[in-house]
Amino acid sequence: NEYRASEGFSGLFMTNRDLPENDLKYGNFAVTTMAKNITYKTHWMHKDWWDGIHDMWDDFTEDGKLDDTPVSFDQNNRLAKIGSISATETLEHGESKDFLFLLTWYFPNRINGWSQTCSSPDCNCSITQNYYANNFKSAWDVAEYVMKDYDRLYNKTLEFHDALFSSSLPPFVIDAVASNMDILRSTTCFRLSNGKFFAYEGCFDNAGCCEGNCTHVWNYEQTLAFLYPSLERDMRLTEFNVETDETGKMEFRTKKLFGGSNNFHPAADGQLGSIIRLYRDWKLSGDHDLLATVWDNAKRALDFAFSYWDSDGDYVLDSQQHNTYDIEFYGPNSLTNSMFYGALKAGAEMAKAMGDRQSESTYRNAFLQGSQRMDQLLWDDDYYIQVIDDVNQYKYQYGKGCLSDQLLGQTLSHVAGLGHILPKEHVKKAVYSIYKYNFLNDFSKHHNVQRTYVLNDEKGLVLCSWPKGGRPKFPFVYSDEVWTGIEYQVAAHLIYEGCIDEGLLLVKAVRDRHDGFKRNPWDEVECGHHYARAMASWAVLIALSGFKCDLTKGIIEFNPVINKQHFKCFFSCDKAWGIFEQKTNPQTNRNEYNIDILYGSLEGVTIKANGEIVGKY
Repeated sequence: NEYRASEGFSGLFMTNRDLPENDLKYGNFAVTTMAKNITYKTHWMHKDWWDGIHDMWDDFTEDGKLDDTPVSFDQNNRLAKIGSISATETLEHGESKDFLFLLTWYFPNRINGWSQTCSSPDCNCSITQNYYANNFKSAWDVAEYVMKDYDRLYNKTLEFHDALFSSSLPPFVIDAVASNMDILRSTTCFRLSNGKFFAYEGCFDNAGCCEGNCTHVWNYEQTLAFLYPSLERDMRLTEFNVETDETGKMEFRTKKLFGGSNNFHPAADGQLGSIIRLYRDWKLSGDHDLLATVWDNAKRALDFAFSYWDSDGDYVLDSQQHNTYDIEFYGPNSLTNSMFYGALKAGAEMAKAMGDRQSESTYRNAFLQGSQRMDQLLWDDDYYIQVIDDVNQYKYQYGKGCLSDQLLGQTLSHVAGLGHILPKEHVKKAVYSIYKYNFLNDFSKHHNVQRTYVLNDEKGLVLCSWPKGGRPKFPFVYSDEVWTGIEYQVAAHLIYEGCIDEGLLLVKAVRDRHDGFKRNPWDEVECGHHYARAMASWAVLIALSGFKCDLTKGIIEFNPVINKQHFKCFFSCDKAWGIFEQKTNPQTNRNEYNIDILYGSLEGVTIKANGEIVGKY
């Protein structure tokens, strides 16, 4: 440990000189401050037990200062490597001052793969670097950057915070949206020095949980797409141009970029959802190069569905369909088919933009015929079911159950701006039935032999119920559990269909469970901590604001469905972020609008609200 001073700040720099810079464990740490009156101990003394902290505390309490008396210590004793820094100010009566301490770290190296565990002390694993190693060379370098630009960084962060939290949306909605942003900065996600973005499904205490940018889990999240769209687009490049083979089969866990391979079933929901997300990202960015770069492989991935999952050519998927429940569904079901029709509608629009008239015609025809036929096959008066001759023929099906994810493809289609892909009246009734049958106000009598995320008098949405009977002997895995990511996607869908109170009730139920007393408010656990599916919460903001973005045409739209007399909400796209506000003038009874762009530019963009043009840039 050593004391250092730079222009405007000083502090302790802690490193290990014995490790070469390419060692996996190489790194350093710094604690720094802008305060002027500094004392410090670079090392605590250490002999036995708590001698070091006793010595430091006695030194500090004697006069409020630290004395850096040289001490001898055993290099191998971790307690001897602790250092302390103190800042002193004299305050007059009633006076206050801020003490700013900055903690910075620099551990640039990581194993070039999903596993971050070495098999032996002399590990020969391939080493790569985190993205930040491109910009910084040490923890002290990071501190210099932050201290030099502190006002700009702090003020811009505060501006973003205020833009998000000044919204007129219910506080629990903003809580759900903001709290799950932290997943992107948790160990669930990482970015390498080559700029590639990767993510696990979640993270365990010492390892990532379920590697591979898993397509069927990352289907649900919307946060990355709207806040860091360039990183989201990188995932599409990986899915289509790396993990999709010449037949159109997409590996739903990316391994090839790390020299690995995978030969498992393709995930029907993940593969088809990637096509809907490609459409969303294309519209959010207006990036035609993205579409042109992946189009051939995206088309192969969509065409793959016709031959692999549709056994009889009627545009209703019915073959073995691997999905996000880590099992296979058999026979027609609306989960994978709603994804299929969303992908077909998106595919037709993208084919049109690419001048691919044949594919456009094929996809439109398949969409129209397939969605109509599926509706006829699976509509069971108030929700969509799975059609299978014997629900117990294959393990882990749901048959006549009311599946909370039965219209996931419709939710994603709404967020992407594709509109309805199934009859509007059936869709609205089905999503309300999900709320009616699957949302429980009390779990005291709910039987669940699987993982327990809700209990006692808490509220939540179970993954499936059987209100009309017919529960299989062994229903699909996880069916009795409650996942926040699915609760958020159903909540957003309810809002899109006009069931606003019901959608908000679902969101509030989640945040009541993660209130900081019962559970961590920044960690919605599923399989692992900081689970990616929870970032479906951003879709609730999109649904409530009625936000639509089509930068391929230079149009952004708002159509708020709550607090219409005075609505205020954060918005973001690839070009900019800011605040949209509408107020009803009491004298004229007409809406007045304000768009405050806080970052970026909307040059060339037309803003619409409630169907009328309110601004051109």
